[in-house]
Amino acid sequence: MEDLVGKLHRERRLGACEYRSLLLCEDPQTVGRLHERARETAVERFGRDIYIRGLIEISNICRNDCLYCGIRKSNRAVSRYTLTEEEIMECCRLGYGLGFRTFVLQGGEPPQGQDSRIEAICRAIHREFPDCAITLSIGERTEEAYRRFRQAGVSRYLLRHETHDPGHYARLHPPGMSLENRLRCLDTLKRYGYQTGTGIMVGSPFQSIDSIIGDIIYIGEFGPDMIGLGPFIPHRDTVFADYWNSETAILKGKSHEEEAVELTLKLISIFRLMFPDSLIPATTALATLDPEGHQKGILAGANVIMPNLSPPSVRARYSLYDNKASSGTEAAEGIGKLKEQLRKTGYNISVSRGDRPGKPEEQE
Repeated sequence: MEDLVGKLHRERRLGACEYRSLLLCEDPQTVGRLHERARETAVERFGRDIYIRGLIEISNICRNDCLYCGIRKSNRAVSRYTLTEEEIMECCRLGYGLGFRTFVLQGGEPPQGQDSRIEAICRAIHREFPDCAITLSIGERTEEAYRRFRQAGVSRYLLRHETHDPGHYARLHPPGMSLENRLRCLDTLKRYGYQTGTGIMVGSPFQSIDSIIGDIIYIGEFGPDMIGLGPFIPHRDTVFADYWNSETAILKGKSHEEEAVELTLKLISIFRLMFPDSLIPATTALATLDPEGHQKGILAGANVIMPNLSPPSVRARYSLYDNKASSGTEAAEGIGKLKEQLRKTGYNISVSRGDRPGKPEEQE
């Protein structure tokens, strides 16, 4: 097993059976070596700097009805909101003063008619903060919308494919949504020159070890600039509310929570070794499941954290899953606590844009 870690470090790729062995490995020494190699690789590329991104949750209105998501359109228990342009600009001004140089505008997938409004907001952010990077994460849009967002100053786009297994995808999404279109959108984003991010939910319902391996192989072929790996957490108002009570975990003897954290950390390390220059966050979901999620993610090879810049009054309403962390080190106002937490782990906050090494972004 140690040889597999060395092979992945040297060759950047493994075969399907070898990925399976690493994912199912329960030997603490081997798993520790996997994380250590990934951590060393991240430090070689990025030093001990952790890039911070200011997350602004612009709306919890979504046109989709994904079965696992707390803001799915059929959930009548959600108190819906949409931030105004001025509210978003105030979030950016607050973040800029705190040292953020990347703003991530995330929201439910809006109706098609909202594209012009989003374009105008991005243009306003780019005009007032030309030294900052703008990331969008609002799901599947038309090719024309992606083109216009790019011209408005957006240089990064996050669109997790969630799963590359069509059967698995169909069990998580309603009819009318297709994996084919999701993958087509990712190809379009890359073609328009975005720094493109994708990724998966780890430990999601009906996920198998084979589907995870398929995701690794797809991501290896796609070559994203950013890789988002969040553990699945159920939401009380979805059909998967009681999923954690089932006995279908992949790793024997583990609860769903333990399995999701362990597999997420392994995947962070695997992708760091596959893509040494990629931007890989220690996600809010990881920090929600594990109080030391940030530190563990970084020690597994992650190099990005996204504190929440959204107005405190709406954070609880952007409820993708239960008990989402949005205060303390997860919040922009907790940046001092985050800085101290990272310092104890041996890392520092970087206030730069955090471009991928060897791939500087174009200044629009």
